[in-house]
Amino acid sequence: MMPQHSPAPSAWRRIQTAWGLPDLAGKGRFVTANLIDSLGNGLVVAFTVVFFVKTTSLSLVAVGAALTIGQLLVLPFPLFIGRLLDKYGPRTVVAAGNWISVAGFIGFLFSHAAWQIVLWQFVVQLGSTAFWMGNSPLTMLVARGVERARWFGFVRAVRNVGVGFGGAASAVALSIGTVAGLRAVMVINVVTFAVAGWLVITLRGADTSEVAGAGPAERKPAEPQPAEPKAAEPKPVEPEQAAGETTGQPSGGYRTVLQDTRYLRLVATNISFVFASTVITVLLAVYAVDNLEVGAWIVGVIVVLNAVMVALLQTLASRWIEARSPVTVLVLALLFNAAAFVVFGTLLVLPGWAAIAGLLIAMVLYTVAEILSSPPTSELSVVMAPEHLRGRYLGVYQLSWSIGGAVAPALLTALLEGGAALPWVFLTAISVLAIPLVIGLDRRPAATSEAAQAGDVAPVEQFDGDPVG
Repeated sequence: MMPQHSPAPSAWRRIQTAWGLPDLAGKGRFVTANLIDSLGNGLVVAFTVVFFVKTTSLSLVAVGAALTIGQLLVLPFPLFIGRLLDKYGPRTVVAAGNWISVAGFIGFLFSHAAWQIVLWQFVVQLGSTAFWMGNSPLTMLVARGVERARWFGFVRAVRNVGVGFGGAASAVALSIGTVAGLRAVMVINVVTFAVAGWLVITLRGADTSEVAGAGPAERKPAEPQPAEPKAAEPKPVEPEQAAGETTGQPSGGYRTVLQDTRYLRLVATNISFVFASTVITVLLAVYAVDNLEVGAWIVGVIVVLNAVMVALLQTLASRWIEARSPVTVLVLALLFNAAAFVVFGTLLVLPGWAAIAGLLIAMVLYTVAEILSSPPTSELSVVMAPEHLRGRYLGVYQLSWSIGGAVAPALLTALLEGGAALPWVFLTAISVLAIPLVIGLDRRPAATSEAAQAGDVAPVEQFDGDPVG
């Protein structure tokens, strides 16, 4: 019998593979929805404060306080959204998140008092939280068990490009400076987010493995996909287990999540990355200008350097990441972060010209850590959770972003006030201390009923058949 040969990949597919891109065929709606959301976030983050200062009689301080209060009110809601994820599935939650944001943006257009800004900022942030909580499990469904690291890296790159272009478009709108122009940008956001929700809710077939808005037990199992073996990859579970069947699975709730010490170690590790992610927005400008006494222009240069590196290198890095254990990659990311923060802190004793060079070096190290950390943390947050409680697990994981993002500005600026080196010492310490928490996360727990009954993590059958390591 003549051996059968698979057809040669197309030129476009070869380009995708070379650049570390996943197979995008049939995934246009998912990709477009992510791009729209990222563009919209770039627009909103860049000009919301100015929008309210220009369109209301409120002071800058009052606007800032109202926006902060609105965001803080969302902090407990990831736990509620997690329950909805378990009940309705990620597609419905992601689409609903976009439409909730639409309602918030419409409310922005008619806000004139501080309490109205608080209300509609809460609505917008609630929609954004729902979107990002559902987007990781939805990405897993789109990937269908193959090229997962590439898909998470690609989504990260799309988000970075979208936020960058959104910020640029917002800058153009602000340069026009008219109230009508600012309102027009908000109306555009309303329309695009509504379209993004429609794109997600209409995903079908190969795009989402038939996620029909029902609970996990009603989803059709995806066909097993061949994948290239990873180094030191554990033996996969049986196909019927890999289908993610939930028949006979035990019930559970947030108490089960809080008893899962392995998953809590991942959440604690992510807090260190959350604090690291605030460096650009919270520390960088004031540290460079006030403490290092370098020109403000260098801040713009290194922020652009960060954005360009992520946009160009994230998908290429995913090719390297997918062949390695997530734990190995996360340890490297933590070490790169620690190295970056050490460099940032030691710039205080260097002359001006050396401080500028050091800022560039530190930003390269920091960006490499950012590129390395995103795919494995996103992937582990999903695959380490048993399917029937995945929403609740992601609710707890999201709290690391919500609480860390709320605490970091106050804590880091207070440390900076106490001494210019203190925030960098703190950031270095939590990066190094997180390394022991990561070790062993890619080892599966013993799949025994005794372990499950003891409140340990779910047995191997509940990991969707996808190896963590």
